Amino acid sequence: MYTAVLILHVLVSIFLIGVILLQAGRGGLTETFGGGITQTMFGARAANVLTRLTAICALIFISTCLTLTVLSFRRGRSLIERVKLPRAPSATPSAPAPAAPTTPATEPAQPAAKP
Repeated sequence: MYTAVLILHVLVSIFLIGVILLQAGRGGLTETFGGGITQTMFGARAANVLTRLTAICALIFISTCLTLTVLSFRRGRSLIERVKLPRAPSATPSAPAPAAPTTPATEPAQPAAKP
């Protein structure tokens, strides 16, 4: 279920980007850079259709965002908790290192005497 909603979310995101880019802007330079091409290709009614299509895509996008949030909480741990990164050794040790054992120095062993 989670994967299906995620795929739908990605597809709607890409489609929403395309629909927004097709719309004519409100600025004066948009006709220069191709912003008015939708009126040439689709006619004057295209602005109304693209506006409605943008609103529908935005609602689907928000719905999939909320659905993915709910489904991720139901799955248990979050992605950050599932990924186990190795910890870097810290510069200051948390516990002091054990001291070297102190033993009395012994004298060197004497070579064995020959009989």
